[in-house]
Order: sequence, then structure tokens, then C-alpha cells
Amino acid sequence: MYNLIKIDTDPNYDTSSESQFESSFTQNEYAGTKRYNNYSSYIKSKFTQRVQKISLDTGFTCPNRDGSKGVGGCTYCNNNSFNPDYCEPKKSISVQLEEGIDFFSKKYSTQKYLAYFQAYTNTYSDFELLKKMYHEAVSHPDVVGMVIGTRPDCINEDIVELLSKLSDDYYISLEFGVESTIDKTLNLINRCHSYQETIDAYELARDKGLHLGAHMIIGLPGESREDILGHAEVLSKLPINTLKLHQLQIIKNTMMAYQLKNTPEMFNLFELDDYIELMTEFIARLRPDIIIERFVSESPKELLIAPIWGGKKNFEIVDKIDKLLIEKNLWQGKYYQR
Repeated sequence: MYNLIKIDTDPNYDTSSESQFESSFTQNEYAGTKRYNNYSSYIKSKFTQRVQKISLDTGFTCPNRDGSKGVGGCTYCNNNSFNPDYCEPKKSISVQLEEGIDFFSKKYSTQKYLAYFQAYTNTYSDFELLKKMYHEAVSHPDVVGMVIGTRPDCINEDIVELLSKLSDDYYISLEFGVESTIDKTLNLINRCHSYQETIDAYELARDKGLHLGAHMIIGLPGESREDILGHAEVLSKLPINTLKLHQLQIIKNTMMAYQLKNTPEMFNLFELDDYIELMTEFIARLRPDIIIERFVSESPKELLIAPIWGGKKNFEIVDKIDKLLIEKNLWQGKYYQR
């Protein structure tokens, strides 16, 4: 496993003591100048040169789309909101990689790449086909590893062992869409799996040489502020290395778009300042060694219905979070208890 520095936390924090922050959290090698472990610092520590993810589309579906568990997919899901133009499932993995490299190399001529299996569920297929695609991806001379996004209920021992073997020579990140730690919410958004299945998936994949990631959507219908802050505490019990967070976005051509129009009382979409404030409190409750990969997501304007945050870019929002952490004297793990 990749070495992560763990910081012992005292539940009796002196909330006015800046010296405690100086003497504890800044020991973590992935914090840099920030008050939390950030992905940029982490990824720079892992590779000797710049590394860029290239999104790939395998053309796979999901068990809550094809009828094996459900139909219609997750109520928030429209994959066109995050798939770049060069991703088309009719193209081979090699072709998608070449087109992605051609796109990114125009800005950075010398860099390596991570093959990012992003759209839908990238372990949900015949094992031999998965094996072929994964090997095709890492066989490219400029690819140094893979990032594989999937569901907690779409993993098994054979796939984990395959990825574990590949991790001997490549960086392999396995990301599960957790989305919520509350079964009531998972049922409401048609995930068609329980949180216990999430726990089981991480237990299956732990200590296999894999970088384990989690994805969470903040502000799903029915979840209170207390529920959301509780996610930080529950997630901290999982053997995760990296966490992706983003605000709930209502995207065109989704069930949630229909629900927002017809039953708007289901939703409590965040204003930007409220979301930023909530993120600072979330960070303070999160296990100190977890690397935060992102706080927000930015869907294409032509697809986004709500919330509209005045065109603020991701880096601008992150900068506001950084500043508010300093203002409130908060840091990752300040309120974390084992």
C-alpha cells in the first residue's frame, strides 16, 4: 500500500489554539500549504513528472439500468455531464487513449497519463473482457496506471486479484461510488445497493496494493446538515485513501430534473456560501490521512439546471474554502475521533 502518515488526534481540542494546528496537522506530507490533504500534493509525490487523467468510455452499463437490479439508473445520472468529447464507446481503448493524449499534449508536451475508466460501471462486464481492456490500457508506453470507477456491488475477488497483480507494476486506483452512507437515501436515488455492500467492497479490496477512493454527493434529497456531517465520520471508518466530494447538481434529462419540476420540496439545494461553510465543517470531522481530491464539480452549462453559482470556477470555490478554514481555525481531523 502507499504510505500515508496518520496523525493521532485528541478529542479535547483547544479550538483557539493555532499552535495545535502547527504541531499536529502540518506533519502530514500531502497537506502542502493547505489545511487538508490535497490530491495535487499527493500525486506530485507519487510521480516524477506531470500526470494527466484520460477519461475512457467502455460502453458498459449498470445493474440499475439493465434490469438485473433495477431500471432507469440513479435519479441524478446523465453521463454526458462528465464525459469529454473524445470518449465514445464505439472506439477502442487504444484509440481513446491516443486521442486523449493528442488533446492534452498540445499544452504539456512531456507528461505521463492515467487511464481513467470513468463512465458508468467499469467492472460490470465479462471478466475476460475486463482483463483485455485493462491490459490494453496499461500497455500504452505513456500510461503509468489506471483509475477505475465502479459501484460497490460490482466487484469480486477475481477482479480485485487482477488489479492487485497489475499494481505490482502500475499505479492502480479503484474508486467506488458511495454517494451516501444512509440506506434511505440510497433507496430514494435508485442506487439499488445498501451501505453494507459498500463496506463489504472496501473490505474485499483492502491491503491489495490498490489506492482506494470514494465518491460522495453532498446534498442529496432528504439529507440534513447533521446527516451530511455524519457522512464524514462514517466514511472515516472505511479503508479509503482518497475522497471526491461534490455538490448535488440537477442535470437535464434525469429523473431528478423531473422531480425538481414537479416536487421541488424534495430538494434543499445549497447556496454557494452555505456549501463552502459546510465543507469546512466536513473537513474538520474527516480522518486526517484521507486525501481530498475535489470539493465541487462543474457540469456543462447547457446541461446544468441547478444550482447556478454565478459562474464560479472550481479553483475559486476551493480558494474560498481554504480562506474560511483559516478564518475559523479549522483543519482536517480537528474534530475527528477514532
